[in-house]
Amino acid sequence: MAGGQRDERASEFARKAVELVSSGEAEEGSRALREAVSLAPENPDVKAAFAQIQKDQNVDRLLRLCLKFVQSDDPQAGEEAVRYLDHANAQTPNDVAENCLKSLLEYEDPTGPDKRDALIASLLRQSQGARVFLASRLRTGPFAEVFNEIYNVGDRTVNALVSVLLEELSWPTETSRKDYERDVFKLLMAKVLEAGHVHVKRAVAGIARLLAADAEHLQSLLDAETLDVILSLLDYRLSVDVRSQATLAIAKYMEICQEKGPALLSDFVTSRVARQKNEDLIVAFSVAAAVFPIIPSVAAALFLSEGFVQSLADVLKKRTKSKEVEQAVLELLSAACMDGGCRQAIQKHCSEWLNKVLMNGDGRRRSEIAAVILAKVNGADRPKTDGEQGARDQDQVEMLIGKFSNMMTESDQTSIQSSIEGLAYLSLQPKMKEKLANDRAFLKNLLTVLGDVSSSSTLVFGGLNIISNLTKYLPNRSEEQKRISQLKAYANSSKATSTPHPLDEDTHVTQRCKAVLDAGIVPVLVISAKKVSTTALASVLDILLSFSKTSNHRGTIAQQGGLKLLLNTYSSITGTNTSDIRARRTAAHAVARILISVNPALVFSTSGQPQRTSAIRPLLSLLSSSEDETISDGPRDLLPIFESLLALTNLASIPDPTVADTIIRLAWPPIEDLLLSNNTLIQRATVELVCNLMLSPSGIAQFADGSPRAGQRLHILLALADVEDFATRRAAGGALAVLTEDDAAVGAILDRERGVEKLLGLCNEDEEEEIVRRGVVCVRNVVCATGDVGLKGREKMKEMGGVEVLKVILKRTRNERILEEGVEALKILLR
Repeated sequence: MAGGQRDERASEFARKAVELVSSGEAEEGSRALREAVSLAPENPDVKAAFAQIQKDQNVDRLLRLCLKFVQSDDPQAGEEAVRYLDHANAQTPNDVAENCLKSLLEYEDPTGPDKRDALIASLLRQSQGARVFLASRLRTGPFAEVFNEIYNVGDRTVNALVSVLLEELSWPTETSRKDYERDVFKLLMAKVLEAGHVHVKRAVAGIARLLAADAEHLQSLLDAETLDVILSLLDYRLSVDVRSQATLAIAKYMEICQEKGPALLSDFVTSRVARQKNEDLIVAFSVAAAVFPIIPSVAAALFLSEGFVQSLADVLKKRTKSKEVEQAVLELLSAACMDGGCRQAIQKHCSEWLNKVLMNGDGRRRSEIAAVILAKVNGADRPKTDGEQGARDQDQVEMLIGKFSNMMTESDQTSIQSSIEGLAYLSLQPKMKEKLANDRAFLKNLLTVLGDVSSSSTLVFGGLNIISNLTKYLPNRSEEQKRISQLKAYANSSKATSTPHPLDEDTHVTQRCKAVLDAGIVPVLVISAKKVSTTALASVLDILLSFSKTSNHRGTIAQQGGLKLLLNTYSSITGTNTSDIRARRTAAHAVARILISVNPALVFSTSGQPQRTSAIRPLLSLLSSSEDETISDGPRDLLPIFESLLALTNLASIPDPTVADTIIRLAWPPIEDLLLSNNTLIQRATVELVCNLMLSPSGIAQFADGSPRAGQRLHILLALADVEDFATRRAAGGALAVLTEDDAAVGAILDRERGVEKLLGLCNEDEEEEIVRRGVVCVRNVVCATGDVGLKGREKMKEMGGVEVLKVILKRTRNERILEEGVEALKILLR
């Protein structure tokens, strides 16, 4: 190759090497540089490239990327810098962070602010040095100029600035931090008050966050004028982002100014309503609607104040041409429905207008909101009317059900949300529960919405509420609780009867549960539970508990993933507040019901999840009284205890010693206490569990390890073999039949004063054959014992009339097993 061509190619490789290294591809760049050096080592371009690359390699990678982003307007370099900062192990020296932040603040991004905003926010989040530098810039000033420089970058940078203001480590003293926190708070308020300010959301977000973190220090700065402006940002016509940030700021202000705040709010709303101008009315009604979820008692008091609702009706009559005013009123009425008194006021003063909006169809969104409001005021707590009015009310509810069902099939998410919200109220009525549960098309559409990954959390929560309403059983109440409920109804002069509606009786609820279960709800619940809030998760648990009440449903729940969901949910809820405790107990109760009816060996594999022992802790929690006392001040509900014992009994039947051993290790103290329960069913279920636990050596050891405590347990078990309840005697006899296979246990029985007598009592000629057989097995085991124990056992049996007892049984019975075991025992005794 000629010398000129070699130089030309070397220069080309050199330029390529610089470009590759600058873009972060160091390995490819080094390869290109080596090729250039091999072609022409003395070429000026090659030497310059070598020097440039060596210089670049001495510069920190982050700084190199930031400088490239700033100097070359390279958006890819900015994106790569953000990725570098977001890396968990990224470490940035303080001087590098300062240089990066300084260059970025001085840079105007021609492609738009987003990339610079993201890069500065990431740098401030990751680097303590950058945060200290920013605090220093604010202190050295000029303050207002530096603030504006930062503020104009973007939302994320302002959020990062707030973090710096709240971090003591970034400031030389706490006094300095608080001073600049107040100064920035003032400037943010000035931005809010600035006419035509385009980044009002940015300022309100900063105010809300500072108030949330340091309210006591800043509340005095928030004057009435600023509060008025922030309240005005709750206008329903503004963007959701702006309204959300304004709501956060107002919520915190109301929390810290519990005396002054409500008065200012009331003045704001009433003064604007009094002006009777459309703009003022829209803002006033928007504010009242927005604060209902924040301070419901204050908002309800304002709504129910003398003349307020009536003024709404007057406004609607006079300004029916203003659709924006109409919309604001509808938003307010919908929010006010969260209060029972407000619902009654709306029903009395606004129903006629709401029906007109609904029927005229002038504006689809307004018609949908009107339908939702009417559904709310027609909810389950509305006093029932008779005669023509009652018939009209029922016709309206039927019409609303049809409208909401049709809305659910539309593609518009807002319409679906409205339909779900309305049906969540209407499904509280017993007749509507029946109608919806028997509508297969409706159930299919509802499950489609719940199973759609794009459905919002609000939508899923509302849908779960509907399912919960359809499937909820009436609570178990004792006769005493029923009488107290009746007395309260009389004391309150309630017209409503305390007798449940016939459609809420267990038979109808079970049919509705079956309809929803057949529609395929369980797989949908499994999917929904992964993305819902704790409140919605509680609804999922309530639904599964309702399904599990009927034994025929339990296999389906387990097969479709419901049992695994319940176990995982129980383990994931670790809180100690009342709602968490209630959710855990609901999950545990559903687990208990399922495990009563299904074969544990089929639902718990020998390997993988869920493990066979994973259900023991949930079931054990139902035996404890401590959590019951936390969530209820009434009499303890014994049903969960009973069902937990049955489930543990079934679980202990698995031919896996680790299961029984784990039950004994974790649950023995409460099991031992429940053996003495004065409730026959609880005592019976406990004895049946103990009988199954005897299949484990550790179960036998509880009665036969020679300790005084074991002797006491054996005394109790022998006494239970002589109680009135047949099933309890049978279970105790079974436990003794297994226990007497152990010579140590036989010795312990022989040491009891009436031990042999209790065993022979099981063989009484008046007993059922099931118990007689257990008694005969016990006698045979005693007389077949080895060594001194066997000798003593045979002597005691003869002494207590065992031979005569066996002869009577053998003459009377035709049961082959009793004959076989009885003859064996009798032969030994007659030797």
